[in-house]
Amino acid sequence: MPSTDDPVSADQQLIDHALRHDLVVSVKQLALWRRAGLMQGHTVRALGRGRGSASVPNDEAFGLVVALARLARRGARPSHLALALFGEGHPVPETAVRNAFKKAVRGHGTGLGEEGPETGEDEEEWAERVADEVVASGQRVRLIPARARRIDEGIARYMRDRGVVWPPPELVGLDRNPEPSSPSGGEVTAAAVTTVLRGGASVTPQGIGDVLRAMQPAGWGNPGASLAEYTVEDVPDASQEVFLPDGGMSTVPDGPVLDTLVGLAVTANLNDLRDAWAASGATREWALDLCDRVETELAANELGDAAFEWLMGRTFVSGMVLMAQVGDQHWSPSDRARDSLMLLLMRQALRDLDEKVPGCQWELLESPGIMPASLVPFLRLQHVSEIR
Repeated sequence: MPSTDDPVSADQQLIDHALRHDLVVSVKQLALWRRAGLMQGHTVRALGRGRGSASVPNDEAFGLVVALARLARRGARPSHLALALFGEGHPVPETAVRNAFKKAVRGHGTGLGEEGPETGEDEEEWAERVADEVVASGQRVRLIPARARRIDEGIARYMRDRGVVWPPPELVGLDRNPEPSSPSGGEVTAAAVTTVLRGGASVTPQGIGDVLRAMQPAGWGNPGASLAEYTVEDVPDASQEVFLPDGGMSTVPDGPVLDTLVGLAVTANLNDLRDAWAASGATREWALDLCDRVETELAANELGDAAFEWLMGRTFVSGMVLMAQVGDQHWSPSDRARDSLMLLLMRQALRDLDEKVPGCQWELLESPGIMPASLVPFLRLQHVSEIR
């Protein structure tokens, strides 16, 4: 039986340790954190010589309880605490971490095609039906957030006030598509829903071009979009490894994207999850900082490096990432968890692409505007460095 002559219980040791860091923790809080899976139980050790046994905290519990006391607040969700602790490198139980990532994904997709196809219904028809229902309900995907639109308009005014022809005619010259499509808000929304439900099976070169064009400032030519649209014509031998003859993109898994992300939450290496979490946070900081810097230049009526960085990335992947980050005004740990899993999916797709099409010029990711600088190390990690 446990010893009764040890004056300091295991919980009390943790409480005293937190107090030495000016943090107050109660026995009740410790019990709640354990029930939530955020902490493991104590280790039972024999005292020897017939003195029975005693519970002692695990070594990592001392740092963990300090971090929990620092992060916890009234109403804090256990899953959010698990994510925050994991991101800081604390030894949160693995089950709690993976459950938190899964919960972040499932919570985002509630209500979207959950019933699945009806009996005998083709999956493509099912996805289109759900997409039509979403559009009919009045919902729309907002690809250009209001803040980004104000910055675009501010730059356009600045240029025109100085007699600069705007939008840049050079972009039109680099856009090979003589009649680019202009998808409506409803069409963009339907395409987004279909992609969420069918994954790679719904991705086409034209669809990628449509998304890039829908996210560009009004009136711009888009060389990045035309590169996507003419992929099959430009590199027919290589493209057939990626874009399948009957439709779809082989480097992105078929099926509901949310299911794919849940699968990553369950199977991804914990170090990869933590790297993705760090890359997601760095990219968020980059996006908001760039907005702040461009707005400062506009307020001073003197555009400089920030505006140049904004314009260089506006029609490439960098701009897509920027629009997504600026659009999330209230970025919760769950939002960051989903973003982290999407980054892992992106890295996996690039790895698959490198295997299918050897000789890809990955160094171009570091070119201005192609990819946020904060993402390049993550995408290169275990990708270019391992495969090559």
